[in-house]
Amino acid sequence: MRILPLLLTIALVWALNHRFANKPAFGMLFSPQHGFWVHAEPAGPASSDSHISLPALKDSASVWFDERMVAHVFARNDYDAYYIQGYLHATNRLWQMELQTHAAAGRLCEILGEGLLQYDRQKRREGLAYGAEQAVKAMDADPVSKLITDAYTDGVNAYIQTLRERDYPLEYKLLGYAPEPWTKLKSALLIKYMAFDLASTGDDIAYSNARKRYGKDIFNQLYPDWPDVIAPIVPVGTPFAAATKKAVAPPDSIVTAGIGAFDPGSRPDPDNGSNNWAVAASKTKNGAPILANDPHLTLSLPSIFYEMQIHTPEVNVYGVSIPGAPGVIIGFNDHIGWGLTNGYMDVLDYYTMDFRNGKSEYRFNGQWRKADMRVEEIRIKGREPFRDTVAYTVWGPVIYDPTFGGDGFGNGYLAMRWTAHDPSNELLSLYRLNRAKNYVDYTNALQIWSCPAQNFIFASKEDGIAIWNNGKHPLRWKDQGKFVMPGADSTFAWQGYIPMSENPHVQNPAQGFVQSANQHPTDSAFPYRMFGYYSIYRGLQIQERLTAMQNITPEDLMRLQNDNTNRLAVSAMPFLADFVAPAALTAAQRPYWEMLFGWDGVASPDSKAATLFNLWWENLNSRLWRDEMPVKDSLAWHVPNAEATLYWLMRDSAMHFVDNIRTPVRETLTELVTGALQEAADTAAAISSRGDLAIGNDRGTDIRHLSRSIPAFSRMGLHTGGGAHIVNATKKTHGPSWRMVVELGKETKGWGIYPGGQSGNPGSKFYDNMVDDWVAGKYYSLHVYDERKSAGANVRKIFFVPGK
Repeated sequence: MRILPLLLTIALVWALNHRFANKPAFGMLFSPQHGFWVHAEPAGPASSDSHISLPALKDSASVWFDERMVAHVFARNDYDAYYIQGYLHATNRLWQMELQTHAAAGRLCEILGEGLLQYDRQKRREGLAYGAEQAVKAMDADPVSKLITDAYTDGVNAYIQTLRERDYPLEYKLLGYAPEPWTKLKSALLIKYMAFDLASTGDDIAYSNARKRYGKDIFNQLYPDWPDVIAPIVPVGTPFAAATKKAVAPPDSIVTAGIGAFDPGSRPDPDNGSNNWAVAASKTKNGAPILANDPHLTLSLPSIFYEMQIHTPEVNVYGVSIPGAPGVIIGFNDHIGWGLTNGYMDVLDYYTMDFRNGKSEYRFNGQWRKADMRVEEIRIKGREPFRDTVAYTVWGPVIYDPTFGGDGFGNGYLAMRWTAHDPSNELLSLYRLNRAKNYVDYTNALQIWSCPAQNFIFASKEDGIAIWNNGKHPLRWKDQGKFVMPGADSTFAWQGYIPMSENPHVQNPAQGFVQSANQHPTDSAFPYRMFGYYSIYRGLQIQERLTAMQNITPEDLMRLQNDNTNRLAVSAMPFLADFVAPAALTAAQRPYWEMLFGWDGVASPDSKAATLFNLWWENLNSRLWRDEMPVKDSLAWHVPNAEATLYWLMRDSAMHFVDNIRTPVRETLTELVTGALQEAADTAAAISSRGDLAIGNDRGTDIRHLSRSIPAFSRMGLHTGGGAHIVNATKKTHGPSWRMVVELGKETKGWGIYPGGQSGNPGSKFYDNMVDDWVAGKYYSLHVYDERKSAGANVRKIFFVPGK
């Protein structure tokens, strides 16, 4: 009998140290030499100052850490500044940095196993690594970007070289692998991963299906170029100079045949976006311009951003950086502030291809041309590698073919043309922006930015306020980019790009502010064809609020960032109320009807009506569209957005899609709206019976660990309001990843917060120390330190010196 406990012990040790499916080996957590206890950090005050000798450092430098562990770098030259930035990023976020680059490069199977094979194949075929390789060539061709990326890479590797196995970040141990040397290709991969997240939306196949089935007129109502109500980034009525370039359409420019089934694989969150605005000095209480920005992204721990100050004789910049890349992406310096929102410009087109001899040759302009064959070896943990051959054409990679998702349309080959594959140097653009002193410097920095297209907001002490919708915008004819095009004909190629100087922009408008929230950049008077996937309601709310404000303070703009008004609900409720049949509601359903129509439209965390409205709207959408655009149809569909749906119903309450084609009777909007409300009320009753209907509890927000497989390293069930179509765009796993407000007075003042902490170590008090304050809508003062002055008792310093 004594053998049984021994066998159980052996079995338990084996189980704890083996991974099942994609779950980590949790036995490592309990190892006294390598486990969680090695990573536990003291909860008390920070330790005393320290000294570190770093190889390749050119001069002495120092880093001050404030009470939130924000790093303030003081260096005497650019190389040392970015070397230390790389060292700090690696010290605090190494596993995050490497996992994200593995994801971009299609290398997750190496660490997570064969369950990620289709994901890795998708990423290889999207050509993110190819685009990163082109970016590295552009970086190395410029002496400044070469210096900063070399320095950053050296700094990351200086830290990696100090690590023993017991020092590896905990996730490496749990997942059973080791860090590898950093390269500037990895930094470029992060930029391309950002491009995928923000600029890879392409509904060409779904739009082609809809155009073919419904015809031009219905298609244009399903997916209108311009909504009925608009608050564009460049104010309505702003005059535009005549276009200096023009795209000429071929005779048959709309091609819709041969398209069908399609599995797009992983897609970015459609609400990846952001808000930003800048208010002129004439509208503020203190007579200084104020800038605000809050980018909306998928939330995770470790946090998306790393907050820091970088000070050299040439620059003094503060803001957030992306672990894995040099520089500050959103922030301010002694002269200007800037922020970004996603431009949502469509910069990805699909082309059907004819191949012969497998994938070795494709037809182009009446001839057969050899494809460039890129063999992608996908290493898989625990099994033999998988080799996937990707054909590259004149357009770019063939993303779908008969061996991967291409068996449902035409002859099965689909190539992609995407600006993210072009050589680009976004890091040099950020370098210049970090150092900009005025409007001219700001525009010079933007000239280099390529992809993803962004709305760069600007405020300065010298030149007021401005905004540019900036990036490489393809020069297209009307409707080019909406539909899949024939890849055998060069007349369907982009005809260049809109000149950067003619991209939509405005400086110091009469309204006294500029703003963007992923809406249309201009009204219809703009002389170029710009097609994208735009939002409306957040921009409308911001426009109206800023127009009404006077004597604006930073606190006013903090409240605006946390505004929970659901503008879709405010727009829809008065209209839909006329199509509810109260007599059809049961006694149990009527209280929910009364709750809904007594609601003020504010999706505060405790609002039950906010949950009820979301249920109602979701049900109504399903009843309108799913009979003709079913989720499990053999064709790919894109259901119209909320704005197009609502405004079409307002124009025509008996429009074609109100009727359910699967029933013998003809439905009315009253039947759909009432039925959707009945279903929402029944669902709300079920939610109430097992918990709390308030949106902060029923939906709430989960900030998940980046692995998506370790709940203990996550912050789940946060009590939040907000949502889609709301300035506070907080959703279940998505929301404001950095809130910043900057007042550019005689003394620049900044406030900010992000939902996480500076450390990537779950055993650190700085791993998630800002989450609760973020949920509460609070902000921290952003300390811009001066090395020549005392910083106070809460600052810990590290002094770096050159060494071997």
